[in-house]
Amino acid sequence: MPEKDDAIATAVRRLLANFQSEDAQGEILGGADIEGVLVRGGLVQVSLAVARERAPALEQARRAVEAAIARLPGVTNATVVLTAHRAAPAATTAAPAGRPAAPRPPAPRPQPLPGVGQVIAVASGKGGVGKSTVSVNLAVALARSGLRVGLMDADIYGPSLPRMLGENRRPEVRGDRLIPVQAWGVSTMSMGFLVEEDSAVIWRGPMIMGAVQQFLGQVEWGMLDILVVDLPPGTGDIQLTLSQRVKVTGAVVVSTPQDIALIDARRAVKMFEKVEIPVLGVIENMSYFCCPNCGHRSEIFGHGGARAEAAKLGQAFLGEIPLLPEIRALSDAGTPVVAAAPESEAGRAFAAIAAGLAQRLVAGGKDPA
Repeated sequence: MPEKDDAIATAVRRLLANFQSEDAQGEILGGADIEGVLVRGGLVQVSLAVARERAPALEQARRAVEAAIARLPGVTNATVVLTAHRAAPAATTAAPAGRPAAPRPPAPRPQPLPGVGQVIAVASGKGGVGKSTVSVNLAVALARSGLRVGLMDADIYGPSLPRMLGENRRPEVRGDRLIPVQAWGVSTMSMGFLVEEDSAVIWRGPMIMGAVQQFLGQVEWGMLDILVVDLPPGTGDIQLTLSQRVKVTGAVVVSTPQDIALIDARRAVKMFEKVEIPVLGVIENMSYFCCPNCGHRSEIFGHGGARAEAAKLGQAFLGEIPLLPEIRALSDAGTPVVAAAPESEAGRAFAAIAAGLAQRLVAGGKDPA
């Protein structure tokens, strides 16, 4: 497989070097710098650097290059992304004497994802707070309530959903579309389905953004009521790419009760406010621990911090999830607790949060009457 991928990568670079496709305004894409070519199992991702003001005019040429790569032998799916890190030379932006400078083209606005009713981002300011566990169980709980649900793993560097869902098969490719893997009544897509579990994803930002755009634009999600997007920790490229490409209904922020996690959760809330994505509410994970032997309750990380922070930020508090060994054990075994033990304390907690979230979506993100 590596030898085949190397051969495809060589063919892609040769095509890019020789490609002379012009769009309606006569711009030649061949002048772009190749930032990266990545091939894995016939899936090709290409990143091209262009001057920022040229990018809108090169969209038609970008699509032509993408189509040409897709026709190469051995290629099952291709994505070409234009990145704009270089400042344009002054001569190309200065207006002729006596004439006003040409207005910059407006930035493209995020668009609805075809066939998808609502897009929900699940985020955290820092890692280790159980965000992916929450994403999986919320998605499955929503599906068990009768909704058509998709789950997209946008954590490209650390894709954990395949293990949590108990699936490791590669997705089917039909034409230029990836077909989501079905698990627990949910349509899912993750980089973990495309690479080996112990493989390190060592990519620069443009390639990561290309993978996210591929999951958004080249996955056959079909008709969904809700697409849950499991974001990586922090406030970086992937979060910005999602906010710029797709109209996101709202975000859910996951935190544990202790102060250090709440500081980062606060940053996540502020980030969504800056990119104009409504925050649907805050979830407190690992809220408390009950000993399975004696039933004694211990608040290992404190308790109520996320509720208090949500009130301080003027956000809704969606609920709390206990720290229980069964959640960890079932996640490691590839079985969401909300499906394996729906009547358990953890199962009921996830189901209640999912029901409250669904009600908020029906009410347009506001507290249900």
